[in-house]
Amino acid sequence: MTHVSSETRHATSVLINGHAVLLAGPSGSGKSDLALRLIDRGAILISDDYTLVQRRGSTLWATTAPNIPGKLEVRGLGIVDAAYQAEAPLRLIFVLASEVQRFPFTEEQEAILGVALPVIPLSPFEASAPIKVEYAMKRELAT
Repeated sequence: MTHVSSETRHATSVLINGHAVLLAGPSGSGKSDLALRLIDRGAILISDDYTLVQRRGSTLWATTAPNIPGKLEVRGLGIVDAAYQAEAPLRLIFVLASEVQRFPFTEEQEAILGVALPVIPLSPFEASAPIKVEYAMKRELAT
C-alpha cells in the first residue's frame, strides 16, 4: 500500500495539457481571475482558492478541496459553477506578485511534502499572464 500524505495550500489550481499548476498568493492577488482567463483558453478548474496537495509515492497531485468542487469565485458575480477535474499531477507553482524581474537570475524551487517543484513569479493581471502560464507548462513538459 502506498503512503499518501497531504497538505492544504492557499492556491487555485487548474489543469493544462494533462497536468496541474498552482496559482499561489494571498486573498485578492488574482488567483481566481487568472484561473478564469486560463479556463477561457481551455484549462479546466481543479480547485479555487484552496487546493489539497497530496503526495503519492514521488508524485504530487493537486486535488479539489473538500466542499468546493466545481466552484469558482468571480469578483463582482460571486461564486459560479465551473466544469472541473477532481485531480491531476502537479508540475508548476506560480507565485503571483505585482512586480516580476524581467530576467530571472536563478530558477526557484519549492518543496511540498518533500518533492521540489519549479516556482515561477508571475504578475497575474498582465494581459499576457495566461499565455505565460501556457508557455511555462510547455517548457516544463518538454524537459
